[in-house]
Amino acid sequence: MRGAAGRVGGARWWRVAIPLLALAAAAFLWNPMEKRTVQPPPHVTAALDWQHPIGILRPLAVDERRRALGERLFADTRLSGDGSRSCASCHDLRTNGATRNWRDIGLDGGRLPLNTATVFNAALNFRLGWQGGARSLEEKAEALLRNPAIMGSSPETVLARLGQDPSLVAAFRGAYGRPPDRDALLDALATFQRSLLTPGSRFDRWLAGEADAITQEEQEGYALFRGIGCVACHQGVNVGGNLFQRHGIFHALARPEPEVLRVPSLRNVAVTAPYFHDGSAATLEGAVRGMGLAQLNLVLDGGQVALIVAFLRTLTGNYRGIPLAPPP
Repeated sequence: MRGAAGRVGGARWWRVAIPLLALAAAAFLWNPMEKRTVQPPPHVTAALDWQHPIGILRPLAVDERRRALGERLFADTRLSGDGSRSCASCHDLRTNGATRNWRDIGLDGGRLPLNTATVFNAALNFRLGWQGGARSLEEKAEALLRNPAIMGSSPETVLARLGQDPSLVAAFRGAYGRPPDRDALLDALATFQRSLLTPGSRFDRWLAGEADAITQEEQEGYALFRGIGCVACHQGVNVGGNLFQRHGIFHALARPEPEVLRVPSLRNVAVTAPYFHDGSAATLEGAVRGMGLAQLNLVLDGGQVALIVAFLRTLTGNYRGIPLAPPP
């Protein structure tokens, strides 16, 4: 029996060792100023398949009345100080959950300092924003409301406006049992964003056992993605979003500041161009090539780039049953 167990263990050691080595590498690259253990938010229940360092994305349970109210608020221009924009103005849910701009225009007419990240699957990130300044969707919503360049408002201003709308007051009462207040406002926006997951990608289907959901070329791209070390930072159910990292480790990559960023999720990356915190990479191929050189000190040839891009295209999921697409 001992010999048989040894043979089984020897034959299967790599199924545990490879993902554990990837996670160990991620821990080594962890920002030393950040002492928290890498864990998903409390509401994330999707389990990782330890044969693969990437987990299957599954929908989260949310309160439907609060979700519907949050969806209504997400598209309401009364959330901005001058009434000119809503959350949906920069986070287009009909396409990729963001825009196609390298950096969007702020309320003052100037370019925002960072590229707008997609809101899809943001609920699975351990921090919010490129610099990870917010620990929760509620905290991030309030920060964006108060940001003079983005929404130029405040929860107090928004509540004064919404309190004059009988239908919205009724919706708050139905969802929270009370008139609009700060906590309910932020919770409704956060609840809606928790519903903005995009399951059903071809890669998810492959992980779930659908052998022909991705091609041989795409499987080779996934193997290369793991083999050269991309998965050390881009792992977990959101294929990233769960640690901080310095960019430009070996060579310069994009604008040098801020130096330390929250690693972005790669889900739906094929439809969220342009790339990087400054929007400086126009194509996915360029982003892959740049990351290989800057973060791994590897000069990827055209064939290697094509394989990794082929894999990344399998990560495009569905919102309300429709595959995500780039803005026109």
